[in-house]
Amino acid sequence: MSSLLVDDIGELVTNDVGGEGGPLGIRRDVALLVDDGRVAWIGPSRDAPAADRRLDAQGAAVLPGFVDSHAHLVFAGDRAAEFAARMAGQPYTGGGIRTTVGATRAASDDELRATVRRLHGEALRQGTTTMEIKSGYGLTVADEARSLRIAAEVSEETTFLGAHVVPAEYADRPDDYVSLVCGPMLAAAAPHARWIDVFCERGAFDVDHARAILACGQAVGLGVRVHANQLGPGPGVQLGVELGAASVDHCTHLTDADVDALASSRYDCMCADSLHTTTVATLLPGAEFSTRSPYPDARRLLDAGVTVALATDCNPGSSYTSSMPFCVALAVREMRMTPAEAVWAATAGGARALRRNDIGQLGVGARADLIVLDAPSHLHLAYRPGVPLIRQVLRNGVPQ
Repeated sequence: MSSLLVDDIGELVTNDVGGEGGPLGIRRDVALLVDDGRVAWIGPSRDAPAADRRLDAQGAAVLPGFVDSHAHLVFAGDRAAEFAARMAGQPYTGGGIRTTVGATRAASDDELRATVRRLHGEALRQGTTTMEIKSGYGLTVADEARSLRIAAEVSEETTFLGAHVVPAEYADRPDDYVSLVCGPMLAAAAPHARWIDVFCERGAFDVDHARAILACGQAVGLGVRVHANQLGPGPGVQLGVELGAASVDHCTHLTDADVDALASSRYDCMCADSLHTTTVATLLPGAEFSTRSPYPDARRLLDAGVTVALATDCNPGSSYTSSMPFCVALAVREMRMTPAEAVWAATAGGARALRRNDIGQLGVGARADLIVLDAPSHLHLAYRPGVPLIRQVLRNGVPQ
């Protein structure tokens, strides 16, 4: 692979833990050398080494690619009418998931693949270079396995969410469905997944069922993620911390005990560059925007020392957006995050939620996933909401 010099960078957000420049590790008036898909050198533009190719940033800001650690791209059908009903005052209950399940089961592999590729490409054009993709709209052994196979064609971060809701055919037999998820469904899904997730919420799975499902996933080597405390207070957050989950997602309705549990979470695992990591609170402001629900209080979490990530929750029912810049702007406007905190959460925070240290930052040795803004500073992502500011995207050092 040839080398590439990204030159004349006005503001470089590195998120480099060992670097200077505040929490974003900002460096100014620099160049960045990419070699073999990795960041090989960063320094003043005047000292830039020779390279096979050059990309002139023209004084613009360069950031790590966004890391979207929560998305549901494998589905069929449309729920625009449901969205319109919510905008007219109907509350969100999560019940529409079953509508998507029916459409997804009826779709062909090629139809599902086309949707995944369309949305993944849409996200990439908006600066997302890593995207976690969940199953959860098939809810049969065959449909969950094929959903993950299709997701794995575009992402290495795939999550088995057979415990999204109890499907209609098991409505009166939830214990039997849990047994199916823990047995034949997990066996078929695990070869295509890195993670297991459960929607631990009223109307979905109670804490005992959720714990049983997640423990079975852990037993076959899958990492843990949890949909938690979206629709109301509940046990999901503390269950996630108990099991050493990489992230608990939504976190809209939290008690003081939930916040304390997240702030003090530590889990021994051979991941990243440390044995000690935390359970990340992944916030999904697109869901609150699309359901007219209260936003999570990010300020409360940050002030308590909780690690926070931002993600899109891209799905056809409650957050049909693939735009991480939109989520950054929402987080600043509605969740009391500073622009720097929101950008960090959308990049390094997402990487931590996936227990990765090779993405979400641009220190030497990191994967060369980066975006060039059509703006001089990261501040413009919140300052100019809705404006297409992503001028260029590089993934593994390759322009997209």
